[in-house]
Amino acid sequence: MTGAHTSAGTRDTPLALLALPALVFFLIFAVAPLIGVVILSFTSWDGIGEILPNGLESWQMVLADPMTWNALGLTLATMVITWAVQTPLSILLGTFIAGQQRYRAVLAVFYFLPLLLSSAAIAIAFKALLDPNFGLGAGLNLPFLNQDWLGVELAFPVVLAVIAWQFIPFHTLLYQGGVRQIPQQLYEAASIDGASRFRQFIHITLPQLKYTIITSSTLMLVGSLTYFDLVFVMTQGGPGNATRILALDMYIRGFRANQMGAASVIAVILVVLGLGLALGVQRLGGKDKTASQLEGGV
Repeated sequence: MTGAHTSAGTRDTPLALLALPALVFFLIFAVAPLIGVVILSFTSWDGIGEILPNGLESWQMVLADPMTWNALGLTLATMVITWAVQTPLSILLGTFIAGQQRYRAVLAVFYFLPLLLSSAAIAIAFKALLDPNFGLGAGLNLPFLNQDWLGVELAFPVVLAVIAWQFIPFHTLLYQGGVRQIPQQLYEAASIDGASRFRQFIHITLPQLKYTIITSSTLMLVGSLTYFDLVFVMTQGGPGNATRILALDMYIRGFRANQMGAASVIAVILVVLGLGLALGVQRLGGKDKTASQLEGGV
């Protein structure tokens, strides 16, 4: 028994050593900065001068500011709306391009083009296209397109539409891989029983994509907390505060108002929201963390 135990320990040691660099990297570049941000949230600092402890003053200031709650509301709205738009479209597109026909492969190339572009480039392109004086409407002489798309009333919906357009291809790719893992025998048996394509999609495809949906939703919801560059380039949080989400509010407070303590408070709020969302969505998958996608219909 002792020899077997020693042999098992010897086999386990190299695996631990291989994981050590990743652990060190995580501690240095993730845990340590997070601890620093938490500490900074209890201080007053303009980004240049001396860092002075101020207890809960930064927290009280941020939580008492209506701007914070407006930014939180916009962030939650961004999260819910983009999820509601991206999820069904990604599932449908992923199921469609999972087919073996050649034309679907060609269409997939066009679907995935947004993945090749940076958020800043997409924001610049859409900002130019939506310009009421020199954009697409003026160029094509289409009056109904000559609206103030980035005005107070339309800026937020337009930003959400651009975000959805940018990230649908990524989630489509996830669902495409998920659909291709579903055994064809399930569809063949359903066809023999006389099930239509729609019924096959509802009773086979969707249940089998359970864990893919959970993974995609986790990435989608947590990722919605980090949208910054696209919103910053398109609107800079305006007009007024119509698109000033939490991530952008953190930047404005920290680097424009020189309130690093308040910005750190918002950073902590974002981290807590992200962890809560990730854990909450993952719990929907049940307690079995090793369950495979093929068990999604069980």
